[in-house]
Amino acid sequence: MPITTDVLRTSHILIVDDEPANVAVLEALLLGEGCTKLISTCDPRDVVGLHQTHDFDIILLDIRMPHMSGIQVMEELAATLENGDWLPVLVLTAQTDDETRFNALAAGARDFVSKPFRRWEVLLRIRNILETRRLYKRQRLRADELEEIVQERTREVRETQLQIIERLGLAGEYRDEETGMHVMRMSHSCKMLALAAGMGAARAELILYATPMHDVGKIGIPDKILLKPGRHDPEERKIMETHVSIGAKIIGEHKSELLMMARNVALCHHEKWDGSGYPQGLKGEDIPIEARIAAICDVFDALTSSRPYKEAWPLEKAVALVKDQSGKHFDPRLVEVFLGILPEIVALREQFHEG
Repeated sequence: MPITTDVLRTSHILIVDDEPANVAVLEALLLGEGCTKLISTCDPRDVVGLHQTHDFDIILLDIRMPHMSGIQVMEELAATLENGDWLPVLVLTAQTDDETRFNALAAGARDFVSKPFRRWEVLLRIRNILETRRLYKRQRLRADELEEIVQERTREVRETQLQIIERLGLAGEYRDEETGMHVMRMSHSCKMLALAAGMGAARAELILYATPMHDVGKIGIPDKILLKPGRHDPEERKIMETHVSIGAKIIGEHKSELLMMARNVALCHHEKWDGSGYPQGLKGEDIPIEARIAAICDVFDALTSSRPYKEAWPLEKAVALVKDQSGKHFDPRLVEVFLGILPEIVALREQFHEG
């Protein structure tokens, strides 16, 4: 029965034994089979470092050695492996008692050969472990490839979702005779404020993509009310205020964290810190923080922007209003943070200027 196989010749193999004579026997055996990637050591303390460098396909490991036992070596190796990795250890030892076998196999050894060993037996056991190792590596490579494909598809879906959300947000702004730059400035300022207020990068990114939907409900407001240049009468104001509930209905209720946040912003960005806002009269921290952030950024950018029915306010006047509304319309802590990053907020006008 032939023993020499391609897997023996091409695999990375480490021999670990404190007796140089034992090492020499194994080296001669494996070199005779055409192994070309063979490393040996008589010091078990070298094993972990060597394996991290070479990623051996099999380690031929003695049990009773000075400085560290083979059991201790396997325990150290196991601690360095990535989750789910496969420890390719074949134990070769003169100790044949059940306790030694149990401890070796429990520590992760894949097989066990007693010394003195027969040439054919050790070669076959090495070959079997190497073939299993090769299958494992192929499976892991395939799993990595599939994971990469899944991540790429997920990115594509995510980008599509973000594009749809951005376009819907712009649709609401165009109905209000905006160029669309308001929604870009507002959403980026919301991200800046979220980060400055101590939110993590991932949640701030969600706010960036959720806040463009804040006025999507304007789609459902009649032109004669939405585009009216003057003040609304009480009945018109009542209809105008329904844009928040319309927006919430358009976005709907989904498990997606992004869409849940977008719905909160659409529904609650006209709530006020003192409870005098609409549609629910929420007060203080009962208002979702993303809506509190959007409220400041939306009002500030609207005040400092030109509209068909008004001129842009001077920066000082807009800042004065924000300060005045701290604790009334706006969350006072967020106002303080907002004013602290005002230069960055103002700079967005250069990046997203009106066409």
